Amino acid sequence: MHDGILIGEGVVLDARPASFFTRALGGLLDALVTVALLIAVTLAAGFGLSQIDARWAQAGGVALMVTAFVALPVTVETLTRGRSVGKLATGVRVVRDDGGPVRLRHALVRALVGVAELWLTLGGVALIASLANAKGKRLGDMVAGTYAIRVRGGKGWTSPLLMPPELAGWARTADMRRLPDGLALAARRMIDRAPRLAPASRASLADDLAARVEPYVAPAPPVGTPAEAFLHAVLYERRDRELDRGLRDRDRAAEQSQALHRLPYAIPDPRT
Repeated sequence: MHDGILIGEGVVLDARPASFFTRALGGLLDALVTVALLIAVTLAAGFGLSQIDARWAQAGGVALMVTAFVALPVTVETLTRGRSVGKLATGVRVVRDDGGPVRLRHALVRALVGVAELWLTLGGVALIASLANAKGKRLGDMVAGTYAIRVRGGKGWTSPLLMPPELAGWARTADMRRLPDGLALAARRMIDRAPRLAPASRASLADDLAARVEPYVAPAPPVGTPAEAFLHAVLYERRDRELDRGLRDRDRAAEQSQALHRLPYAIPDPRT
């Protein structure tokens, strides 16, 4: 059991699930903001509703509820990648189970399930589900594959990853498979704690972790490579590969967006 999450190819983020009190406070703040907006819009529209047909007034009320309970939270969570007014105030973010940012479908599932578990039951179902889950997930999180993490007050790494110069060439060409979550986190924590460990314990722990990581790397590092240097090289290279992959994906998405918005051949662009 560990409290970290794995981002992409073996890049570990040391982020623990937000505490129950923090999640509850953030949810309460979001509920107060939603109710306040509903009251404000209802009062502002009240004068006009009395002058229109009852059926149109009823339809307007339903549309307002859908906007407040579904459309608004979905839009906010999607655009802010898992934040809301309450979550910003309490230092919480909703992420996917693999540590990535939530997208439209995750926010939509959370909001739709939230109508039942948060609003129709006044939060009772969400309370029970959150207390029973190790990561504090409510039903919407379980269905969407998300959970809430702390983004403020967490402990950062004190020892940076460094690429040993003698292993740089080997690391660039080595085939490195994805590391299991617990193993990647254990290796990163060992590197972070290494300066504070007794020499014998440091060497023993590094040897053990290196032996567990080595099956995921081919070819093996050069003979005589220190275990700690090997761990540094693997985690450093994986982090760089993940960054490069993210930049390529971003550039590819930008190119595709431009292609989709480009007018067909021989049709003049009205902006020119």
